[in-house]
Amino acid sequence: MDDTGGRGTGGRAEDDAVDAGGELEAAVAEFGRRLRAERDVSPHTLRAYLGDLRDLCAHAAETGATRPADLDVGLLRAWLARQHAMGRARATLARRTAAARAFTGHLHRIGVLESDPGLLLGTPQRRRSLPAVLTRDDAGRLLDEMDADGPLGLRDRAVLEVLYATGVRISELCGLDVDDLDTGHRTIRVLGKGGRERTVPMGEPAARAVQDWLRAGRPALADEDSGPALFLGARGRRLHPTSARRMVHARIAEVGGMPDMAPHGLRHSAASHLLEGGADLRSVQEILGHASLQTTQLYTHVSSERLKRVHRQAHPRGGLDD
Repeated sequence: MDDTGGRGTGGRAEDDAVDAGGELEAAVAEFGRRLRAERDVSPHTLRAYLGDLRDLCAHAAETGATRPADLDVGLLRAWLARQHAMGRARATLARRTAAARAFTGHLHRIGVLESDPGLLLGTPQRRRSLPAVLTRDDAGRLLDEMDADGPLGLRDRAVLEVLYATGVRISELCGLDVDDLDTGHRTIRVLGKGGRERTVPMGEPAARAVQDWLRAGRPALADEDSGPALFLGARGRRLHPTSARRMVHARIAEVGGMPDMAPHGLRHSAASHLLEGGADLRSVQEILGHASLQTTQLYTHVSSERLKRVHRQAHPRGGLDD
């Protein structure tokens, strides 16, 4: 009888904890709906933020903080310290800090929190590493030597040409429709992060590769479910970013003597080569669709490092110590 009573009492307490935990989870879900409706964040960012906040909810529940009003700076710092101890990357810690700060700011604005503990959090400094880029010769070898036989070969060549010619993100490329292509002006209309639209120029080789794909490749794969998608997968549906990434890795591996590189590496390469060729920073920012010029400035360091390397190798006194 005592055992039964104990189980009954414990069950009610456990139910209360679940209900309270559900309250915090519900607040996170409501915050996600608010982000989607009011700030027009990308699906990737929204998914990452909500995943971070669910992890925060789990940590809070372990400490007995089960309601939105229970969140304070000590709990947030303990959660982030735990992430650091688990070896999370600086970029991950910075994003999780931003997610927590956005969430507590929201709770403060709607009156759940009297003060905003997120304002007391420091932001881990991200270590800005130089992105890997192809040399101009390697980019030429990749695009000129690849096998472009058959519909998929024509598609792969067009995809790689467009990625390198325009510097678009792989998600942006996969989201292109046929009508986004202006063959007369050799431009593409791109829908970027935050729903920002931009027009990006591309050179003759990329335009020719896309025209070859549209003439002899896409019709062979397209079916009634293809819709307006510019690039298609093997089954006729819109090309998925994951499939496109696998293809880029595979195509680069086919060309000997080149570093393994994801689609973003072609974006880095395009930006670096534009700057080395004399393009100004503002123009490169507009082409890449960066919201902040600070992001684009990373590529000036890439160019500077490569120029230093050339100088050390070519100048008779370039290798001397200072």
